[in-house]
Amino acid sequence: MTSFSAEDHRYMSRALVLAARGLYTSDPNPRVGCVIVRDGEIIGEGFHRRAGEPHAEINALSAVGDRAQGATVYVTLEPCSHTGRTGPCARALQAAQVARVVVAMVDPNPQVSGRGIRMLEEAGIEVSVGLLASDARALNPGFIARMASKRPFVRMKMAMSLDGRTAMGSGESQWITGPEARAQVQRLRARSSAILSGVESVIMDDSRLTVRAEQLGLDDAEEVAGRQPLRVIVDSQLRLPLAAACLRAPGRTLIMTTPSHDADKRERLIGAGAEVQTLPADPQGRVDLPALLEWLTVNEEVNELLVETGATLAGAMINAGLIDEMQLFIAPTLLGGEARPLFALPGLTLMADQQRLTIHDVRAVGRDWRIIASPLVTGASDDTKVP
Repeated sequence: MTSFSAEDHRYMSRALVLAARGLYTSDPNPRVGCVIVRDGEIIGEGFHRRAGEPHAEINALSAVGDRAQGATVYVTLEPCSHTGRTGPCARALQAAQVARVVVAMVDPNPQVSGRGIRMLEEAGIEVSVGLLASDARALNPGFIARMASKRPFVRMKMAMSLDGRTAMGSGESQWITGPEARAQVQRLRARSSAILSGVESVIMDDSRLTVRAEQLGLDDAEEVAGRQPLRVIVDSQLRLPLAAACLRAPGRTLIMTTPSHDADKRERLIGAGAEVQTLPADPQGRVDLPALLEWLTVNEEVNELLVETGATLAGAMINAGLIDEMQLFIAPTLLGGEARPLFALPGLTLMADQQRLTIHDVRAVGRDWRIIASPLVTGASDDTKVP
């Protein structure tokens, strides 16, 4: 087992901080940071900002020139070994004649996995792997899920009252939670590749499902504002109104529907700015949800999918075993028994049927509370669902 020094931990921790600077912008690529150290001093730093732009290692190397010779490089993800939109970083590290590369985690991408490390070792470069690996994985749950499991990391966000209600019986729901919680939700949207909602929720709220930069509370909010996650609306019967706000919002709106003969409504939605994709129907005639996730993975390279929807689709996602993480925002208020429930989970009639969760974090967010949880997998450890 590789032994790492206190200095190794310090420099890799810095690389992880740098990687997090790409949290809202690097999609669909992973968030990666790099630090170059020589004679006990950091001489270069870099992170991956956007797909198509230089990777973290290249940005760090560009800052140091020929001083990289004999240096130690700390990188949060295995250097790539293939040519995609950019050249292989492993080859660039070879050319720079670095002496050692410390890698937090092996790249789950089958095109890279282990190859970048072997390329470095074959060039005589010492490679150490596994330092702060869990922290590196936590930065990239979606990229890991897409590469390893061929599906996005699915995060569900719900806001509710203390008695578990999401809206009044009339559908009125703004605002249950306070501004601090809403800022957290905007950050969840900003880091996501796509936002998934059901047509009933979109009709009820006339929601835009966009990132509002002014609510992020970030120093670099203006940079985040240039990117909007893909909006995905499950609409089996093509009920979305042509005047829906999401069709006029910046970014793309993708409607997922079932095979339908309503070609006229489809064309009118397309004319209003939507994209419409037909998917197989499940036995109830609704969009097949596993097929939806597969389509988004293959066709849109979705890493992190944020589910913001009503009780019916939320319950269907849970029942299908498609939720990796829940972020539940609880407001200190009561809406009463006539208000709308958080989840529709038909068929739960016995205590043995209950859906158990693993709680990972509970904390105050302004005047509200946030619980981060994941569905408990039978026979699995508590950390199974969250990388």
